[in-house]
Amino acid sequence: MRIKRAMERIPGGLMVIPLLLGAFINTFFPDLLRIGNFTQQLFVDGSGTLIALFLLCTGAQINLRSFGVSLAKGATLLTVKWVVGAAFGLIAYLLAGPDGLWLGLAPLAIVAAMTNSNGGLYVALVGQYGKEDDRAAYSLLALNDGPFLTMVALALFGAMGFVEGMFSIKDFISVLLPILVGMVLGNLDEEMRSFLAKGSDMLIPFFAFALGMGIDFAKIVEGGLGGILLGIMTVFFTGTAGYLVFKWFGWNPIVGAAEGSTAGNAVATPAAIAAANASFASIAPLATVQVAASTVTTAFLLPLYIAFLVKRLERKAAMKK
Repeated sequence: MRIKRAMERIPGGLMVIPLLLGAFINTFFPDLLRIGNFTQQLFVDGSGTLIALFLLCTGAQINLRSFGVSLAKGATLLTVKWVVGAAFGLIAYLLAGPDGLWLGLAPLAIVAAMTNSNGGLYVALVGQYGKEDDRAAYSLLALNDGPFLTMVALALFGAMGFVEGMFSIKDFISVLLPILVGMVLGNLDEEMRSFLAKGSDMLIPFFAFALGMGIDFAKIVEGGLGGILLGIMTVFFTGTAGYLVFKWFGWNPIVGAAEGSTAGNAVATPAAIAAANASFASIAPLATVQVAASTVTTAFLLPLYIAFLVKRLERKAAMKK
């Protein structure tokens, strides 16, 4: 059986399928894996530890040796992505109803999904439409993997009085230390970076399943349509913003649009945020499934949007001739 290949045919399948399977078991057979010892520690209670190890492996992929145009492009993409995502998150907090939702979306999900991007999709799109320095910009974009930029936005909102609870320095360090340890190891030793890169992919289905074991299936239904809307927002708002900024700088605008996605690893962000600040614990399950739905939506929609933009540029170039 080619289980992995079958899962990969679904965008974000290595994350989405285990998450849904865990949620299904938790909803209909909640005590099936809650039998103690290693089984429960891995499949039910292990999400925090697995996510921490995942963040360490991810941090090792951040290459501090990238300079020049690649660094400028990466920093621009990172900034645009964060500003747009944080802005929509702030709007969501300001306009949220009594249930804490805006348009059915958890503000935490908006920030987590819109400030994070699918690196594999970016590399694939840029490999087709970009240049070598565009691909090299990915090394800096690894900074938007995980909860760091989401925590920065939420901390700012808290300081402005829009979010209950603040992150202390200790909270930041407790979440960021695995990333920093990985970053140091990866930059000191290229072989260590390659070794830890394997862990990034391998851990995703396991922590996704454990996260699913904390989700009621009713929440999947509740968050599904909202997650699709979140994916559409991510593609058209963050992708278009990147397109326009790159066009303004005189760079290939298609590369800017290629950041308009949500990565599968963003599904871990709500849980990481809730672990650092308990005030987010009640909304984390709904935010998790909405981010998961956004991941699938953007994986389907962004390549279509990129194809539309490419044809649009080709028509304009033909008209000038």
